[in-house]
Amino acid sequence: MAIFKKITLPSGKIYEQPTGLFINNEFKEGKSGKFIPVTYPATNEVVADIHIADAVSDVNEAVDAASEAFKAWNDVPASEKRNLFFKLADLCEQNIRLLAEIESLDTGKAVDNTSIHDMGRVVECLRYYGGWTDKMVGESFIPSSKKICYTYHQALGVVGCIIPFNYPLSLMAWKWAAIAVGNTTVFKAGDQTPLSILFFADLVAKAGFPKGVFNVINGYGMDVGDALVKHPKVSKIAFTGSTVAGKIIQGNCSSNMKACSIEAGGKSPIVIYKDCDMEQAIKWTCVGIYSNTGQVCSGTSRAYIEEEIYEEFLEKLKEYVIKTYIVGDPFHPETVVGPVINEVQYKRVISYIQSGIDDGCRVILGGPEKPVATAGDSRLTNGWFVQPTIFADVNDSMKIVQEEIFGPVLSCRKFNSATENIIDTCNDSPYGLGAAVFTQDITKANLFARDVQSGQVWVNSSNDVDMNVPFHGIKQSGLGHELGSYGLKNFTSVKSVHMNINNRL
Repeated sequence: MAIFKKITLPSGKIYEQPTGLFINNEFKEGKSGKFIPVTYPATNEVVADIHIADAVSDVNEAVDAASEAFKAWNDVPASEKRNLFFKLADLCEQNIRLLAEIESLDTGKAVDNTSIHDMGRVVECLRYYGGWTDKMVGESFIPSSKKICYTYHQALGVVGCIIPFNYPLSLMAWKWAAIAVGNTTVFKAGDQTPLSILFFADLVAKAGFPKGVFNVINGYGMDVGDALVKHPKVSKIAFTGSTVAGKIIQGNCSSNMKACSIEAGGKSPIVIYKDCDMEQAIKWTCVGIYSNTGQVCSGTSRAYIEEEIYEEFLEKLKEYVIKTYIVGDPFHPETVVGPVINEVQYKRVISYIQSGIDDGCRVILGGPEKPVATAGDSRLTNGWFVQPTIFADVNDSMKIVQEEIFGPVLSCRKFNSATENIIDTCNDSPYGLGAAVFTQDITKANLFARDVQSGQVWVNSSNDVDMNVPFHGIKQSGLGHELGSYGLKNFTSVKSVHMNINNRL
């Protein structure tokens, strides 16, 4: 079967989509003889059939390619690595609209209000890491006049990178930290969303990266992903995805003490104090849960609102969502909320919404029915659209408060600062990925940031990620860091050197 296909995007643009595996800077047929049917979530129509890697021969070939490239890539001067990163970032920027539309075809994201911004972050991330390639330093120590000691960071070898469906290129770019510090890589995209990373792979070759530095295999986690995790030549696994899958990967890595970093699920709290800037709190609350149709691991999905402003906040929140978070065709410029990824995720989200109704929550907005705007559109009627939903008067034992929904569903309840330690309430969760607080009181904000159990805290914002700042989870939300200088060090080992000057025996 062909390894390229001409695809006409909903915008009318025609482009050539790679459909094979990407190994040693070439696209190849998968040896399994099987294919993944990739569907456009807004219509549920198949747009391409993607080659599945054979879990033995193709995975071996990709890992061997990365392994053979490792020494040569390490020997490339840092300034040349930097220039390659900058060239790749330039190519992405030149193709930013096309990349955004491919990503939207892959995921159902709104092009103008989500995907185009995601692609901007891909460019930013590549430039950020490129700027670090010649700035990784160790430390030196002089413990006595007879000895000098120093450390430096060394690349690990081949890193297996497993990417989820919700941010295919953005989260892929985060893991280019591995390449920046001298590792070579084998990436496996989410089986639902392989299109954009395969198109990106062609840009990697055009930028001039050496063969074997960046490889892409397609397939399902249970076989292809599992083979990558267990491969003896892979020195580390970097995984983003569900907590369930993360635990399995961590267990497989532990059997031979293979390094792993995991960014997993979350159930992040957002606390709204009565002294907040209400307009800003409402806007950021929506960013935290309705961006990317709620398919955000760190989405602030459980809201605690101080009782004095509770009803006012809910009413204004409802008005703002109706006005601003328009559900519809991902390629329409006014659309903000597209579909969820597929039927499985759609049924999962709807079951949680029904659970909230069955538990007696007050429905402020939304519900299990498909949005009117898409249900009545013959082009979109089979798409996996979910109404942005707001539940009020929840209690903390409910399923919709305890479990990650991964959809546009916000659970709200009021609290009284005099009778409830709201930080303890926030911490009563197995997850610890993110947390947000809205207040004008700097003491209150700092105490919250210090005491809440999460990898990152947003004060008067939500899910405001920055390339300069590490992103990570604690508890069952993961281990290890991405982004910032911490994210680079995450893909190195530290070597200590003891130099004897005059310590004679």
